[in-house]
Amino acid sequence: MTQFIPPQPFPPLDDDLPRNELRKRLRRRRQALSFEQQQEASEYLAINLLNNPDLHRARHIALYLPNDGEIDPNLYMDLARRRHVQFYLPVLHPILPGRLVFSPYHDGVELTANRFGIPEPAFSKGLKRPAWALDAVLFPLVGFDESGGRLGMGGGFYDRTFAFTRSRPRLAPKLIGIAHEFQKVARLPTEAWDVPLHSIVTDRHCYRVR
Repeated sequence: MTQFIPPQPFPPLDDDLPRNELRKRLRRRRQALSFEQQQEASEYLAINLLNNPDLHRARHIALYLPNDGEIDPNLYMDLARRRHVQFYLPVLHPILPGRLVFSPYHDGVELTANRFGIPEPAFSKGLKRPAWALDAVLFPLVGFDESGGRLGMGGGFYDRTFAFTRSRPRLAPKLIGIAHEFQKVARLPTEAWDVPLHSIVTDRHCYRVR
């Protein structure tokens, strides 16, 4: 396997840079990756996730399907299933606005595009797992810093869904952000509503946050 050389990282950013502008720049960078670059980044990510101690005992893990240039966790999922791990995809809650539920994901599950164009399983009362019953969640990140500051797509779905972890930390699954290494920036201010991550894993490193 040839060595994957990621695009040059962003230089330190001004604290006054609007978050929306930062989001646009980072999304353009990851969208510009070739298929080969994405594939090799996925391979390195899978290795780092398999070696992440936060995931060693996890048997119920939520993740996402990439659709905007996000780093692809599918190879990790394929390998982790050999350890009898069950995976789940986020589904927009049809009743509680801005929140997610999690449905089992395996071969044969039918997916349909939600209102954002993201494939997800159909909502079903009988086929879902509450957020508190997950062992770990792999968050897609748009940007991050080494201290755990993070930038998402701006919808706040994960923050609202896992807000309970602030008052009930013992029920909290391991919350792990994943991204391309070049999505790391110098500093991202933490917002009051941001749910803290346990770690951030990229194709190059694992950053322990708490």
